[in-house]
This record gives sequence, structure tokens and C-alpha cells, in this order.
Amino acid sequence: MPSLDVRDLGLIPYAEAWTLQQELVAERKAGNAPDTLLLLEHPHVITLGRSAQRENILTLPPGVELQETNRGGDVTYHGPGQLVGYPIFDLHGLRKDIAWYMRTLEGCLIEALAAFDITAERLPGLTGVWVGHDKIAAMGVHLSRWVTCHGFALNVTTDLSYFDAIIPCGIRGHGVTSMEKLLGHSVKMNDVKQAVIRSFQKGFFGA
Repeated sequence: MPSLDVRDLGLIPYAEAWTLQQELVAERKAGNAPDTLLLLEHPHVITLGRSAQRENILTLPPGVELQETNRGGDVTYHGPGQLVGYPIFDLHGLRKDIAWYMRTLEGCLIEALAAFDITAERLPGLTGVWVGHDKIAAMGVHLSRWVTCHGFALNVTTDLSYFDAIIPCGIRGHGVTSMEKLLGHSVKMNDVKQAVIRSFQKGFFGA
């Protein structure tokens, strides 16, 4: 059975994390690295996916970087208090099915949120994890020879005002939320990481 290696990188610049992802993807393709989940936070950055529309960036606040990426999706924001996860998985050993992979990612986060008594769900036709009509976790991935990179961003104690600078994921008519906002109190990032790790081990590896 495949195993999961978890690396907690703490706060790391977007470009540095992207370089590490590329290195791990090459190692995973060569069979020189296990399936790996990178958990981290980014300094303030707005990223553009492959289908991003520039007009979905309404303003670029001071101190916020702008990065183009090869992930799927449109525009999103990353910043402190947001748990970002980059799975570097070889789907040959799991299931060669992109839709299954995306739904399993969503399911893992839904289960992790349930551990904090937050009832989250999928919305038909929309990627990500939602509480009502507010998105709590965004997703955008890239696959190369069935090896994944990029991943998810879960709002834990995120300053949601930064989302005012963009139309998140290019979706109008929906808001964003965070675990802290829903619960009415702060949440320890390490507790969220442990819940996510458990749900990934169960959802992808049956552990």
C-alpha cells in the first residue's frame, strides 16, 4: 500500500514552494520519492491559474505579490492564517482519475472540518469546499504524467479582507469564509494540520 510523507514547511514564499514542488514532481516521476503532502502558509500573494482573467484582480494591495501559475482555475489569494496543501501524488498507485482525485481532495477537507464541528459540502458545478454559499477552501491542481502538484487552500484564521481585492476563482455571487469566522474563536493551525493529515491518510491511503 502506498504511504504518505508529510512535510510541514511553515511560512514560505510562493516561488520557493513552487520550486520545491517541481523538484518533488521530478523525483516522484522517477520513483525516487514517496507520495508527499506539503503543508504550509504563504506570505500575501495573489495567484493566477491557467484560465485566469486579469479583470478578476480588482486591485493589488501593498505588500501583496502577484504570481502566474500552471494550476487549473482562475484567481485566488494566499496569506498567513491559511493552510495550503500541495499533494505530490502519483495517481498510478492510487487511481488514474482526475475527477476522483478532485472529489477526494474535497472529501478530505470536508472530513477534517467536521472534526471542528463545521459542516461543509460541495456545491454542484463548483470546485472547492463550501459552507452555505461561502467558500472555505479553494482548489487548483496540475497533473503531469499522472503526478499531481498544487492543491488546496483552507481558510483557518485568514484575514478575509484581502479577498476584496479579487473576484475569488472568478465566481460572482458567492462569498468566502474561514474556520475562525464560523466558530467565533481562533483555531490552532497545528490542530487543523493534524486533522487534514488524518483525513488524507484515510481518504487516499485507507489508513
